[in-house]
Amino acid sequence: MAGQKLKSARTVAVEVLNHYDPKRDYAGSILDRLRHETEQGQRATDLVFGTLRNRRAIDKVIATFSGQPVKRIQVRLLNIIRVGTYELIYCPSVKQYAIVSEAVASTKDIGGAKQAGFVNAVLRQITRHISNRQIILAESDAEHTLPQTPMTGCQFDTAFLPNRQESPAEYLSTVFSLPQWLVAGWLAEFDEESVWQICFASNRRSSIYLRPNPLKTTIEALTEKLRDAGIDFQIDSEDSMIRIISPQAISQLPGFAQGEFSVQDVSASKPVRILNPQCGWTILDLCAAPGTKTTQLAEATGDSAKIIATDIDTKRLEMVRENIVRLDIKSVDIVQYEELLNSHSRFDCILLDVPCSNTGVLAKRIEVSYRIEPKVVRELAGLQRKLLRTAAEMLKPGGKICYSTCSIQKTENSVIVEAFLKENQNFTLESEQLTLPTAEGFDHDGGNVAILTKRETKD
Repeated sequence: MAGQKLKSARTVAVEVLNHYDPKRDYAGSILDRLRHETEQGQRATDLVFGTLRNRRAIDKVIATFSGQPVKRIQVRLLNIIRVGTYELIYCPSVKQYAIVSEAVASTKDIGGAKQAGFVNAVLRQITRHISNRQIILAESDAEHTLPQTPMTGCQFDTAFLPNRQESPAEYLSTVFSLPQWLVAGWLAEFDEESVWQICFASNRRSSIYLRPNPLKTTIEALTEKLRDAGIDFQIDSEDSMIRIISPQAISQLPGFAQGEFSVQDVSASKPVRILNPQCGWTILDLCAAPGTKTTQLAEATGDSAKIIATDIDTKRLEMVRENIVRLDIKSVDIVQYEELLNSHSRFDCILLDVPCSNTGVLAKRIEVSYRIEPKVVRELAGLQRKLLRTAAEMLKPGGKICYSTCSIQKTENSVIVEAFLKENQNFTLESEQLTLPTAEGFDHDGGNVAILTKRETKD
């Protein structure tokens, strides 16, 4: 931006938060509009999403140590304090004085000495109560400590968090900034250690995984390109994926423009791998947008199956087209949803990756934790049942439906499958697999996959 002074990452992050309504907006879209105003785009991204992921915990800290409810703090000042508090708690390598100093300077740009003094007082009060910015969790007191990683946390000198033993749902909801009803539901279904892992994974900074396109390259050739470009990565040999360690603009990675890879989480790649589609099959991807699994179907079948991709959202179908063009895939035809329903076509298999609550991918879809309600999950379950019935009508005898979600809610997964099987005695359950999200090792999201087979008709 010639002639215009660039802003700091903190300033841009605060501006994004000032424009952001979690019930309506997508923070990424606002950030994309403002990213050019700083040379520290990745840092701004980390501050925005880190603050949003942990906002409930951050607000708890601010209210506790400032003595004021956050609702009484002017929004523009509050967001400066939130970003500063996020760094104090979750970025222990950043010096405290730098965090407080820049927050005060940012306040002076939008207000006067009184406002700057208030921000300074709140952040300094918080720093006074931090007894250890990075302590081993096993050596800390749960009521004093906000977890940062599965191993470390930020410890305060005051017990200000709910008691974990007495109120586990309230405690986990507070420290991981997740809806309490959602955490309570997980505790009713899974053991507490599993829920601890789910909460950490739902609040993590997600790794970026590349799925090599075998029609264009090999994992060995692609990693050699990445190595030559100085990109840090790890190979997940079990799932044939590449994890990018250092943050990168995906479109700038070597091989992207040539269609040599797609970005896909490990758990999101499971439905197609479990389905194991075969060359020569006629395949329908009924909820195809944005096309990541559509292209995976084509790659898995050597681009020699007949694949129809459709989606009820016509605008999002354009994303499918962009993906198949970039990856140079020939076996996919894009068909409008209504046209498909009227075609009376029958398929050997149907990939049904249904719209869902996204509770397995909360780390990537931060807005969901602000918007999800039990009513929404119930409404989605109704849509999922309808889509499954639609898929069943379009399947050939002996064919398979791969029913998948990126949800870990039982009501969207096994409950839907069990009800469908009761209603459709000509179907059997070949397999079902629930994957819980994790923040450890090769971190990944969560989801569910069920393979339903239609019995052959008798002569």
